[in-house]
Amino acid sequence: MTHPFEIEVEVALPADPERVWEAIATGPGIDSWFMGRNEVEPRVGGTAAMDTGGRREEALITAYEPGRRLATRMPTADDGRFMAFEYLLEGRDGGGTVLRVVHSGMLGDDWQDEYDALRRGWPFHLNTLREYLEHFPGRVAVPVFGFVPAAGRSAQQIRSLLAAALELPALVSVGDQANGGPSGLPVVDGEVVWADDERFELRTDDALYTFHHGGGVAVMFHHLFGPNTDAAEGAWQRWLSEALG
Repeated sequence: MTHPFEIEVEVALPADPERVWEAIATGPGIDSWFMGRNEVEPRVGGTAAMDTGGRREEALITAYEPGRRLATRMPTADDGRFMAFEYLLEGRDGGGTVLRVVHSGMLGDDWQDEYDALRRGWPFHLNTLREYLEHFPGRVAVPVFGFVPAAGRSAQQIRSLLAAALELPALVSVGDQANGGPSGLPVVDGEVVWADDERFELRTDDALYTFHHGGGVAVMFHHLFGPNTDAAEGAWQRWLSEALG
């Protein structure tokens, strides 16, 4: 049985509508703050695609008004489930932008847990968007994805192992300073800019590093703005495996 849902969130961003549009409506822009590797056909009827660890998802672009409105809709599954996204931009005096996101659709039988996860995730993603616009203007990132199963370990245990590998306190908090990362790559010497029960994020001069620590799994979504990133994904995957032992 399907259940309708709608999540609406709003954020004030330190950039004009043109820059925000580039961040939410182009592949390189989305790569720099959201998840996966992204492609966007800039037209109504085009495709917005995301590839995460080899899994590709596509959505139909149903509205495309540069600097104002973008909307997409994923295909309806056999059981009636689907998701739709709408991004509405409004410029403000002083050069800022208010972005409103409406995430809606139909969820399945476990809709309550899925809805709660989606609802908790949007504030984090929009905070990452703000970090990107404020600290990396004019730059685009190479996205890095990593995944390691950790069966039998709780979210707290996974977080503690990740924190130890980065020389962070077991109870990670905003403002903590990290030091670590894979050998052969620049040291992750940065500040925690987000921390909750499911994830934490670090910002350095050349990257945003995100670590998700759900029960039984560890996932990374990083955004690397510096040079020489060709070997980064493999190095981070090995680091993640070693950190979880």
